[in-house]
This record gives sequence, structure tokens and C-alpha cells, in this order.
Amino acid sequence: MYIYPVKNAITKLIALSLFLTLSLAIAPPAEASFCRNSNDQSICVLSIKRSAKNYWEYRVVISIDGKKQPLEVYNCRKRIKINRQGDIIPFQANSPGKIICSFFKK
Repeated sequence: MYIYPVKNAITKLIALSLFLTLSLAIAPPAEASFCRNSNDQSICVLSIKRSAKNYWEYRVVISIDGKKQPLEVYNCRKRIKINRQGDIIPFQANSPGKIICSFFKK
């Protein structure tokens, strides 16, 4: 008679401790971006992927002053960027290209 309420409480306690253990053990993926200020602009790298074939090329999505820019390819060897239309644009002084390449100097 008195065993059933105790058994039920122990089961609930085990279930609660198991739930808390599992929920705290799983960490969500990090959503980090790194930002730099240049010429009164805030330039943040939202995603970056290095080319496996050409280690000096990066596929980058940035935001400038909070406005997300489309994916562009930055070539740190030739100091150029290639936009979605295929236009080749040389780096300007204090441009995002110089900032991106300065992060990954060897």
C-alpha cells in the first residue's frame, strides 16, 4: 500500500534528473561572428569558407553596418574580390578584403 507512492516519486525524480542531465549535456552550435571597425563602418564576417584547392581564396558573407552582403570570393594573393556577377574588383584602402586577409596572415 505505502510502497506505490514512494516508487512513483522515485521514478519522477529519476526522470527529472535524467532530463536535466541530457538537456545540459547538449550544447547548441555557436553563432559567432567577428567584427572590425574601419572608416566609421562596422564590418562583420558572418560566414567564411577557405578554398581547399587555393588556400589564399575565401568565400565570405559579410555585413557592413548591419546590412548583409551577398557571398563574394576574396583572393588574398591577387588582392581582388569576385562578386556573384563575376566582376573582378581590386581591394581598396581599408576595404573588407584587406580586413579579411589580415585575419588570416601566416
